[in-house]
Amino acid sequence: MLKCLIIDDEPLARRRVKMLLDSWPEINILGECGKGIEAIKRIKDEQPDLIFLDIQMKDMTGFDVLRALPADQLPLTIFITAYDQYAIRAFDVFAFDYLLKPFKEERFHLSVEKAMNQLNDKKQVHSVDQLQSLLQFLQEKESPSSSLTNNSLPIKMSGRILFVEFEQIQYIEASGYYIEIFSLDKKHLLRESLVNMLEKLPDTCFIRIHRSTIINIDYLAEIIHLGLGEVEVLMKDNKRFRVSRSYKEDFFEKLGV
Repeated sequence: MLKCLIIDDEPLARRRVKMLLDSWPEINILGECGKGIEAIKRIKDEQPDLIFLDIQMKDMTGFDVLRALPADQLPLTIFITAYDQYAIRAFDVFAFDYLLKPFKEERFHLSVEKAMNQLNDKKQVHSVDQLQSLLQFLQEKESPSSSLTNNSLPIKMSGRILFVEFEQIQYIEASGYYIEIFSLDKKHLLRESLVNMLEKLPDTCFIRIHRSTIINIDYLAEIIHLGLGEVEVLMKDNKRFRVSRSYKEDFFEKLGV
């Protein structure tokens, strides 16, 4: 029997999670917590295998709860959150499961099934390592002195997290279901959309010029007018891109020309 704790400051949200867990007889619900400080004590005392953890609670965040626990008492965690753009990007990078409010029953069951498989396969040590890496990443991001996370793009590749400095990225191209990130020293292939990627980039120097292209204007060498309203850009590495009509106005406005 696996022990579970539900942590959320909204009674209705706790009740819904508890109701959905009724279809999992192998899960023993230890109880519910409406405050972070209460959750810390109960996790230490009762040592649940699995917790459902709300990120934004009134007395502290879900991340604060986890940071207050010893490494050997970190349970497998399914995060529950209202829309939090930065946290969701971090979860995606570190391959962590989360439920975005309001979540559907099918999505909830997928999360529980994934957690059960992980616990039954004895992969909790790997999960704890992931969780500690996630907490460290978020803590560094919250620190105003952190140059790594404020000036870099985290890219998950082959079990590693690479940090590519924004100022090293020249341009990004769509390639089917993937994007290709061209930095000064190498190319990175990532399963991501240009729309999502643009949200992660500082808008001071990155701009979308085509449905398949984002450029860093710091690496822009020349704007070429081809006639009939057609425009191309020449990058400093001699790569050329077309500026589509739908993005042309924003492009020239950003450049102030």
